[in-house]
Amino acid sequence: MHFYRPLGPIKALTFDLDDTLYDNRPVIERTEVEVINFLRQQFPQLADMERAGFSKIRAQLLEQEPDIYHDVSEWRRRSFEVTLRLYGYSDSDAADGAALTMDHFSYWRSRIEVPPSTHTTLSLLATRYPLVAVTNGNANPALFGLGDYFQLVLRAGPDGRAKPFGDMYLNAARQLKLAPEYLLHVGDDLITDVAGAIRHGLQACWINDRNRNLMHESTGCLLPHIEISRLDSLCRLI
Repeated sequence: MHFYRPLGPIKALTFDLDDTLYDNRPVIERTEVEVINFLRQQFPQLADMERAGFSKIRAQLLEQEPDIYHDVSEWRRRSFEVTLRLYGYSDSDAADGAALTMDHFSYWRSRIEVPPSTHTTLSLLATRYPLVAVTNGNANPALFGLGDYFQLVLRAGPDGRAKPFGDMYLNAARQLKLAPEYLLHVGDDLITDVAGAIRHGLQACWINDRNRNLMHESTGCLLPHIEISRLDSLCRLI
């Protein structure tokens, strides 16, 4: 545990989800594979569809509509729809097919193995503080056993622009009826979590479980208040 700034009073905690409370990388990898296989099997005209081809379509859509980045679920749904149209499906069939594919995506996206230490930590903290999930992604904590710990779940898109923009941070403070400086945000990303939180008045805890060196991080534009390597360190800290 390393301290870089003095910690002030803490009255609530906000948490990033992906790669903070669980390892999201294998989840996304498996989900991407399952979704491409689903598209190939469900839609004959996509039988030869490659993952790289779909990624290119997603990138082109983002280039055309940069603000779609703030709602990753809509970005993905639209990407499915555009893909189906490009492969010859009608607008109505593409829309229906995109909705069906999103259902399949959501199923695999929520098959997340949460470490026991995360449950232990959140269950203890939830007895002492209001907890809020603040995510740029589309994981639904209620579907993988974390929903009961959070008073609020805020997602980029429905609840504001993606971090590091301040929409969701300030939304959390407003709904909790607390000034932002009383919130401690916990996350793994030095830009979206650390810099985003600090720039909007929150305190920030960087979870560094990959043994990275903050002084060597090119993205470390703002120092967190604290750095921890294990989530359960929060129980000793506060």
